Amino acid sequence: MKKVAIVQSNYIPWKGYFDLINSVDEFILYDDAQYTRRDWRNRNKIMTSQGVQWLTIPVNQVDFEQKIIDTTVSDKSWSKKHWKSITQNYSKATFFEEYRREIENLYMDCQEDKLSNINYNFITTINKILGIKTKIRWSGEFELVEGKTMKLLDICKQCGADTYLSGPAAKDYFDMELAKEVGIKVEWMDYSGYPDYRQLHKPFEHGVTVLDLIFNEGPNAVSFMKTFNK
Repeated sequence: MKKVAIVQSNYIPWKGYFDLINSVDEFILYDDAQYTRRDWRNRNKIMTSQGVQWLTIPVNQVDFEQKIIDTTVSDKSWSKKHWKSITQNYSKATFFEEYRREIENLYMDCQEDKLSNINYNFITTINKILGIKTKIRWSGEFELVEGKTMKLLDICKQCGADTYLSGPAAKDYFDMELAKEVGIKVEWMDYSGYPDYRQLHKPFEHGVTVLDLIFNEGPNAVSFMKTFNK
């Protein structure tokens, strides 16, 4: 039995993204997919005293068909600006100082031009903090066939996987009959029922970066996630 998930890389993703990673044997960063504007690829939310605030990495978009893997940063000052915002809004969080150096280094030492590599560095560092040991691979390592559903199923086959775990949004387009034909079992991630944790500001918001959870709950962060308590 081998389970995989295939998802585009996101910038400092929310806790559900990491529950998805923790639920599978291999996690494939599907950055050969089209880059979409105003999406999670280059932005995410933090909590502030004024409510939710977006942190967005400015990127170059040459054309509509541009892939995530080919998307580059348009202003390298983004990392210092983001770190300043995080420091201003989380310096009073209980565990901020415990994780400060590790996260600060990601921002202040960032020399990457490619959005995919930036996202990868954040995702793998947060995996280490949370204790997630899932193997991370890139979609570019595989031979990609045509067809939205078939492409995902064929990656599963190339991985030697028999189960594909997907986020619920894919139900709108995923071809379940095709999955049955090729012998891949499909499971859907359930993101409902997360418990509240200590946040610095109200009202409580689940859909913010996982850094919010880490800074506020520290080593106990995984107790507020879904896949660490089984």
